[in-house]
Amino acid sequence: MTLSEKDNKTLSAIQQKLEAIGQDTSTHLEGLLWSKPMTYWDYIQTDALLNLQVQRTVLPDEMVFIGYHQINELIFKLVLWELAQVAETKELTAAFFKEKLNRLTRYFDMLTTSFDIMKDGMTVEQYMKFRTTLTPGSGFQSAQYRLIEFGSTNIINLIDARHRENLRNERNPEILFENLYWQAAGKDRQTGEKSFLLKEFEKKYKRHFLTFVADYQHKNLWSRYQELSSEEQKDENLLTSMRHYDRTVNIQWVMAHYHAAEHFLDSGKIPVEATGGSHWKKYMHPRFQKRIFFPDLWTREELNNWGNE
Repeated sequence: MTLSEKDNKTLSAIQQKLEAIGQDTSTHLEGLLWSKPMTYWDYIQTDALLNLQVQRTVLPDEMVFIGYHQINELIFKLVLWELAQVAETKELTAAFFKEKLNRLTRYFDMLTTSFDIMKDGMTVEQYMKFRTTLTPGSGFQSAQYRLIEFGSTNIINLIDARHRENLRNERNPEILFENLYWQAAGKDRQTGEKSFLLKEFEKKYKRHFLTFVADYQHKNLWSRYQELSSEEQKDENLLTSMRHYDRTVNIQWVMAHYHAAEHFLDSGKIPVEATGGSHWKKYMHPRFQKRIFFPDLWTREELNNWGNE
């Protein structure tokens, strides 16, 4: 068999690539003789993926709950993938930044409009039964969601709104971490004692969170936006996209989650706590959280009325 000019060029390029990393081309080509042809199910790992939905009860609607949250985590992974590209690119351009920002926004637009899948996909009766087996676990413990927050803005913007101004010049990461807005949901309101939920969450992820925050201190989404020229920062389309991402993540997505929780937990005559034990209404509502990724892009009136619409 005579190789075409295109095949010869391809083989030459492969040889150059392998030699550059100290690999023998002949060995790699021989390995192709024994490799299996690629299939969709092998590439996507379909069997592994579809075996991750393990119910704790016999209630069928629990499958909807598990599947929906796993889909959320997969989307969160894609969001972090885009944030990482913005963070790591050496020569940032406005076009590249806009492209990645629009991808981030599309993911959260999809997440925001998806809550009805879970809300209308489970009966209140079944949910109120299987949720007891989740205690003390909670969606509060989504590490990827916390990383998205850290990757989107400076940590000061994630501090509990009651303490934010007093800590604006604080540089101790431990003190800042202890005053993140979501810490309040994991502490006893009278004693300040951390719940089992929060202790376990920190045991598993705190060190990773602190490392991530330090790494992204000058390359989170807001920091990289500020690296653009003043003219690029004032671009109306970019400003609209920045505000849309901020509002979608910190108001619309949160409120969609809030209303879904309200649909189930306020369905009876007796108020119900979240599975992690938090005062979920006060913790979740954006008007209490006052979590805003890009406060400099909003008017004082908009900041004061955050989450009230």
